[in-house]
Amino acid sequence: MNEQDARYDYLLQLGDNDLILGQRLAALCGHGPALEEDIAMTNVALDLIGQSRFWLSYAAELKGGDADEDTLAFLRDAPEFRNTLLVEQPNGDYAQTIVRQCFFDVWHFFLLRALSTSTDERIAGIAAKSIKEVQYHVERSGDWIVRLGDGTEESHRRTQAAVDTLWRFSGELFRSTPAEAALIESGVAVDVSTLYAPWREHMQALFDEATLTLPGDQPMQEGGKRGQHSEHLGFLLAEMQVLQRTYPGAQW
Repeated sequence: MNEQDARYDYLLQLGDNDLILGQRLAALCGHGPALEEDIAMTNVALDLIGQSRFWLSYAAELKGGDADEDTLAFLRDAPEFRNTLLVEQPNGDYAQTIVRQCFFDVWHFFLLRALSTSTDERIAGIAAKSIKEVQYHVERSGDWIVRLGDGTEESHRRTQAAVDTLWRFSGELFRSTPAEAALIESGVAVDVSTLYAPWREHMQALFDEATLTLPGDQPMQEGGKRGQHSEHLGFLLAEMQVLQRTYPGAQW
């Protein structure tokens, strides 16, 4: 894999994580547990989709031809997506939505902080701009973890169940693909294995406050970053891409 192909694949990873999680949250618009939270959740979705546009626009420039942010979002099939398995998991109950979000938000913050010093000035600029929004995402999802974990017996039970269910998808966040590995030495990409220690420390402090238990070592599910996805992504893409697939080139 040459450097341009590696950079293209890496940008897809960054953009697809934001796009798919943004789509998951957008599906909950109008279904939040309270009006204020419904608005907040929709704003997070918009933040992530906006960040995805930056990453995918850059990827499209590298791909060339007729590619743009829209063709990359709406005209790729599931095996061409490079998002982690975590972000494509179903919303489930609100505890599952929040746990998924918290796992991702904290990792996302440390990733963007590291990428803000990337030797690729375009990547560094996008990361520096995006981290301002992600700081709020970390605070919001963390507040909900504490509220649900240290709330009622039922909210605690559901949140711990969500943690136990989603934990096996967290490991992929810290494993590099060949595309990432090819860019680490030059300083373009981040060695995600170095993010695990601060992520774990943050999660442990948060979960102690929430009276929740982080699971121990266990086999981790991975493959999304290599295009090997769960069945959930296909259904999500079918809904997200239906307009463009039905009416190719349609514009408002």
